[in-house]
Amino acid sequence: MNLPETSPQQSHRRYFFEKFGITERLLERCLGEALSAGGDYADLYFESVTSTSLGVDEQIVKSASTGTSSGCGIRVLSGERTGYAYTDNLNSDRLLHAAKTAALIASGPAKQPIQGFTETRSGDLYPVPMGGFDLDLAARLELILRADKAARAFDNRIVQVRAGYSEELRRILVAGSDGSIASDTQPLCRLNVFVIAKDGQLTTKGSAGGGGRAGLEQFSGTKSPEHLAQEAARGAILQLGAVPAPAGEMQVVLGPGWPGILLHEAVGHGLEADFNRKGTSAFSGLVGRPVASPKVTVVDNGTMQGRRGSLNVDDEGSPTQETVLIENGVLKGYLTDKLSSRLMGTANTGSGRRESYHCIPMPRMTNTYMLAGEDDPEDILRSVKHGLYAVNFGGGSVDITNGKFVFSASEAYLIEDGKITAPVKDATLIGNGPEALKYVSMVGNDLKLDEGIGTCGKDGQSVPVGVGMPTIKLDRMTVGGTGR
Repeated sequence: MNLPETSPQQSHRRYFFEKFGITERLLERCLGEALSAGGDYADLYFESVTSTSLGVDEQIVKSASTGTSSGCGIRVLSGERTGYAYTDNLNSDRLLHAAKTAALIASGPAKQPIQGFTETRSGDLYPVPMGGFDLDLAARLELILRADKAARAFDNRIVQVRAGYSEELRRILVAGSDGSIASDTQPLCRLNVFVIAKDGQLTTKGSAGGGGRAGLEQFSGTKSPEHLAQEAARGAILQLGAVPAPAGEMQVVLGPGWPGILLHEAVGHGLEADFNRKGTSAFSGLVGRPVASPKVTVVDNGTMQGRRGSLNVDDEGSPTQETVLIENGVLKGYLTDKLSSRLMGTANTGSGRRESYHCIPMPRMTNTYMLAGEDDPEDILRSVKHGLYAVNFGGGSVDITNGKFVFSASEAYLIEDGKITAPVKDATLIGNGPEALKYVSMVGNDLKLDEGIGTCGKDGQSVPVGVGMPTIKLDRMTVGGTGR
C-alpha cells in the first residue's frame, strides 16, 4: 500500500481485513479468477451495513429494529457486457466461486491479473468514530417523541401523528483489476414526521423530515424534532383552507430548496451517461448546445460536507467531485461511471452508485442543484401578475426518453398582482424538462438545499441524494387543477 497506516482510508480498509479476514492476497486471487475467462476489467465491492430504525404511531412505539448485513459483489466488464455475481458469505471459497461465476457471464479477451494495489486518495466529508454510532436507543426514541408532542401541540385539528428515525453505518471496500483500492465509512441518519389534520369531513396530510451524514447532533435548528413537526403540521392545516388550483398555462415561481426535486427528476436523470450512451435520453447528442435559459447553471456535487448525497468515494472506489452539467444554459456533459466513461471516451465523474452489494453500479446523481442568480426573490414574486408559487412537492414522474414530467405540489399558492394570496390544493406541474428550463427568466440569490430527505430510484435501486435551487421564475408552464 502506498499510504501510511495512519490515513483514514487505511483505517476504513482495516475493518474488513480484521473482521472478515480479507487479505491483499485474497483480493488478488479473486480478481484473477474474475478475469480467468477474459474481460477488460473486474472489481470487488465489499459492504458491511449496521442499521437501526424506530417508529412511533399515536404515541406508541410500533416498530424498533436493528440489524447488520454484509457481502461482496463481483463484476467483470467485457466490452459492453457485464458479468455480476454476489455472495453474503465472505469466506475465500465463496468469494472465489462468485468471481468465477461473474467471469463466465462476461467472458472476453484475456486480461493480465494484477499484483499489488494503490490506495485511492479521497476527502473526509463525514468523520465518524471507527466504533460507529453508539446504541443508545433511548436518545433516538426521545427525538421522535419530541416530534410527536410538538405536532400535536401545533393545532387541535391534528388528529394523527407518525414519527420515525432511521440510521445506518455503511462500510465499503472496493478493489479493481486496475490496481486501485478504496474504502470508506459512511454514516446516514434521517428523522421524519407525518401528520393528518381533520376539520369536519375534510382530511388533509402533511410531512417533513431532515437528516444527513452525521450523528444525532445534527437534529437542531431547522432539523430539530420540534421544527420538523411544526412544518408537517403547518402543511396539513394550511391545506384545510386551500382553494382548488387553477388550470392552464401560466407563470410559475418555484421556491428555494426542496423544489429542486423537479430539477433532479426532469433534468438530472436525463443527464446520466448510461441513458445518453444508449441514445435514449432527451439530452443525447446535445453537449455544447443550449438546453436552458442563459440564466441556468446546474451542478452535481458529491463533495459537500455532511450532505445526504455526498460521498468520499463512489461505489466503484472513485473520488466524487463537483461536475458542471449545464453552464449558462449550455449542456457541458454527463454524469459518468467507469463503464460509461470508457465506452464514451469521456472522463469519469465519480458517479458510479449502487444500492447494495446485490446490485451493479450505474451513473447516478449525488447532490444536484441550480446555482444562485442575482434576482431578489421578492422582485421575482412582484413581477408575476397571475400565476402559481410552488414551495413544496410530493410525488412526480418523468419519461427520460422525451423529458416529459408531471409533479404534484404539496404546498402552493396563488400569485395575484405580485402578491402571494390563497393556498391551493391539487396543483400539478406538467412540462418537458429541456423545454421548461428555456423559460426560466429570473433566478433568485437565495440558493437553498433540502433538509436531507431525498431518495432516488432508478432501475429498481434506491440511493440517498440531495437537491436544491434558488427561487426561480418560469414564464410558461402548464398547471393542472380543478379551479379557475
